[in-house]
Amino acid sequence: MTGAVVKRRVAILISGRGSNMSALIRAATAADFPAEISLVISNKADALGLERAKASGVNTLVIESKPFGKDRAGFEKVLQAALDQHGIELICLGGFMRLFTAEFTKAWYGRMLNIHPSLLPSFPGLDPHGQALRAGVKLSGATVHFVIPEIDAGPIVMQGAVPVGDHDTGDTLSERILEVEHRIYPEALRLLATGKVRIEGDVCKTAGSAASENFLVAPVVS
Repeated sequence: MTGAVVKRRVAILISGRGSNMSALIRAATAADFPAEISLVISNKADALGLERAKASGVNTLVIESKPFGKDRAGFEKVLQAALDQHGIELICLGGFMRLFTAEFTKAWYGRMLNIHPSLLPSFPGLDPHGQALRAGVKLSGATVHFVIPEIDAGPIVMQGAVPVGDHDTGDTLSERILEVEHRIYPEALRLLATGKVRIEGDVCKTAGSAASENFLVAPVVS
């Protein structure tokens, strides 16, 4: 007889609709998933993802960032208190539109994931789909990576690729990449929660995954 699956306590930080948040919550409902979504925190009270989280039975919390202005450390002090109160072990960023201080990212290094809609290190920052189209690349995709002080630059945990068509727009490319995001983010969290991820220098290495050794290629869209 096998024992119960140990589930790591996860907080998801959002600022908007919470699309990837919903994918993580769905994945975590599986009995064998090694993490539970214990808390969703938004820095915006009107974030649509809050209602989605509540509808899924997940605890939610609003910590408005606007009153803190440029005082990122002050915001993070309140955030950290909430994470401590709920016994959070891992963090997933799901469209969280606020930068962290170096101190906060270092405190959570190796325990905080983000997802970015490009094949990093290509096209970090804003408008990655537009960047990809302007560059004329034939493949784009999504990357799950650890968070470090530099934007979209942490060790890569998992990637998924989609072909870029001649007639693609930012919207059509975004839609296909979002489907890949919803597939690889839960799998990356699974790897992290089961201790199959290690960081060597600036490179992340894993013990393998269900998503074809950490790289997924979506089917070609005609």
